Amino acid sequence: MKALPPQHVMYEALINRDSTFEGLFFVGVKTTGIFCRPTCPARKPKPENVVYFSKSEEALYAGFRACQRCHPLERTPQTPELIQRLSEMVESSPGKRITDWNLQEMGIDPSTARRQFKRHYGMTFQAYQRARRMGLAFSDLREGESVIGTQLNQGFESASGFWEAFQKVFGVPPSKANGTHCMLVKRIVTPLGPMIAMADDTGIHLLEFIDRKGLETEIKWLQKKTKAVMVPGENDHLKLLTEALEDYFEGKKLTFSLPLITHGTAFEESAWDQLQRIKVGETISYGELAKRLDNPKAVRAVARANGKNCLAIVIPCHRVIGADGSLTGYAGGLWRKQWLIDHEKGNY
Repeated sequence: MKALPPQHVMYEALINRDSTFEGLFFVGVKTTGIFCRPTCPARKPKPENVVYFSKSEEALYAGFRACQRCHPLERTPQTPELIQRLSEMVESSPGKRITDWNLQEMGIDPSTARRQFKRHYGMTFQAYQRARRMGLAFSDLREGESVIGTQLNQGFESASGFWEAFQKVFGVPPSKANGTHCMLVKRIVTPLGPMIAMADDTGIHLLEFIDRKGLETEIKWLQKKTKAVMVPGENDHLKLLTEALEDYFEGKKLTFSLPLITHGTAFEESAWDQLQRIKVGETISYGELAKRLDNPKAVRAVARANGKNCLAIVIPCHRVIGADGSLTGYAGGLWRKQWLIDHEKGNY
């Protein structure tokens, strides 16, 4: 049985119908004998009347029956159906703009699409479309396509509209695209909740849990540091990362060999290098990490460097714990830190 988040975390997720916890746990309601997903729209029970399960089968064995509103026995939706449907439409015809009027014709409430995309991707559906089209336009220009050719490829009827949209996203006109740095952003679903990954042609710059504290500040810092424009998309580095994370969570391969790009001071870079040298299944203290850096008094500096790591899991800052063996300092949540440690020890 996989480790569950703390009960207060799960109950808060249940009350807020937090979709980032889909698949992480199921809730059995003692007073009704029904079990649900964390996103079930039904009236919420009191905390003393719920019991938590890591799998739907466990709830069934415990005597609970499946809720008819949220259907917990069906395959856990990694992505809301509406978002998946609209994303597939965008990918099938990236140059075609889907307007609010088009959505209404399909029986979709535009405000619902905006709200779901905002929650899932951090941008509205129209912003997602615009960023995706501009990302493809950027690629076309980088590969030698003419400005007018790119304009037509991406479905812009007028040159002025294309230039205005391109400059709004990238800050430069299309004719200067070769000097623009583009960072591709991908959402990756994991057993511990969704993560966000960012990569460019050189490698992977960021991997974090979407609900990480301070994530927005971290992304803005990275954007300023790299002078990159963030657009949704995927490249070979992100594909490799997705495959590596799947192997990691399935326990097939707990080590990573990926092109990682870090942005730290000399001390921070040294600390992150040492983190990657911690063996799978091993945990060390902040003091021990400082010693490995030949600077035993730099415990606080080591802790700060850990906190500034932008590449969760693949640079394993979760393997560093307190001197007394307690879990401390993990922005993704201590319950995730414990899960990762247990997962590695159990599969090493």
